[in-house]
Amino acid sequence: MAPIAVGDVIPDGTLTYLDEGNKPQTISVHSLVSAKKVIIFAVPGAFTPTCSLKHVPGFIERAEELKEKGVDEISCISVNDPFVMNSWARTYPENKHVKFLADGAAKYTHALGLELDLTEKGFGIRSKRFALLVEDLKVKVANVEKVGEFTVSSAEEIIKAL
Repeated sequence: MAPIAVGDVIPDGTLTYLDEGNKPQTISVHSLVSAKKVIIFAVPGAFTPTCSLKHVPGFIERAEELKEKGVDEISCISVNDPFVMNSWARTYPENKHVKFLADGAAKYTHALGLELDLTEKGFGIRSKRFALLVEDLKVKVANVEKVGEFTVSSAEEIIKAL
């Protein structure tokens, strides 16, 4: 399947999160992005070094600036379960704007054409590192990293694109 690209309509699908009572809830991607300007960025795994120390903190630190530029929502997805994503989110007590959403079986990642097979390394199917800017269902920016890199999917790169 071809990876999602600029000009494409983002596919619908469901992602999971924990509500205030620690109960799993699902949300449709289209309900997140319809009639809004949204950033969806993905990481290969929760609690991993680049994801935890650079990628996520960049979006948390620059969230106000992104909001000032018209971004309505910022969501981080990963091929982890909602309990892991919730635990990871709690390691960022300063976070007010980034939602942590789980794609536990990589179904949505696959729908985007952005899966990363790390089975040989013992990690299974993961997501490529990427950042999408989506405006009313249409992809305006699709910054997808080469494996092992962190150069085009940062908050700074999305700010430049805005």
